[in-house]
Amino acid sequence: MSQHPLTLHLAAVVGVGNIVADPLGGITTNVHGTENVFAAADRHGSRVLLASTSEVYGRSDRVPFREDGDRVLGPTSVHRWSYATAKALDEHIAFAYADRGVKMSIVRYFNSYGPRIDERGYGSVIARFAAQALGERPITVHGDGKQTRCFTYVSDTVEGTIRAATMAEAIGGVFNIGSDREISILELARMIKRDLASRSEIVLEPYETHYPKGFEDTRRRVPDVSKAQKTLGYVARVPLDVGLGRTLDWCRTTYRVSLAS
Repeated sequence: MSQHPLTLHLAAVVGVGNIVADPLGGITTNVHGTENVFAAADRHGSRVLLASTSEVYGRSDRVPFREDGDRVLGPTSVHRWSYATAKALDEHIAFAYADRGVKMSIVRYFNSYGPRIDERGYGSVIARFAAQALGERPITVHGDGKQTRCFTYVSDTVEGTIRAATMAEAIGGVFNIGSDREISILELARMIKRDLASRSEIVLEPYETHYPKGFEDTRRRVPDVSKAQKTLGYVARVPLDVGLGRTLDWCRTTYRVSLAS
């Protein structure tokens, strides 16, 4: 375990909708914020855990994503890719400060979820689907719904974060933190509708309904978790059906109160 002061840098502007709406704000907040954190850590001798994202892999088709794999992004004229670029710059800052002697590690999160998830927050698809289902509104799936993601229950995200932040073996490394169970967004919508016994219709909507022209999504986002398993002893233990059940139990109470108010 680390004997150094410890800084966990989890703050960021997140959410595709937020980034597309204000790309400059997202870039400057994320990059300048991270540089400030590492500059302070350098001055005070603190170890740093940087929370990054699976978004840095962009639209690479080399699935599952390895931490040392190539990043594939769309054109800079499409704001959707500015978040991936900003978070990658955060990682470059971390490695640059590592060259100066700052002890650091990086985690790349894959779709964390759990109780207290907020549909008004960064835009989690689980939160949105749950609110729509409970409100008996159409459950809106973007595109054809065949795009896939791997969802990670919050306790597994926390466990991986703590291991990467404190273990000596993690210093200088980047680690995928997430589940490697892949599910399509359409199937996720069906699970949530079923589990909430909702009468909502599942509706496919073009991306252009919600995002500017030229928006691109990633078809598959699946982590290679072998490095985290080998180095950190990390395994995402909560299956999606179990974690989703806990999350929807919380949503039943909280969202219905907010929907009724």
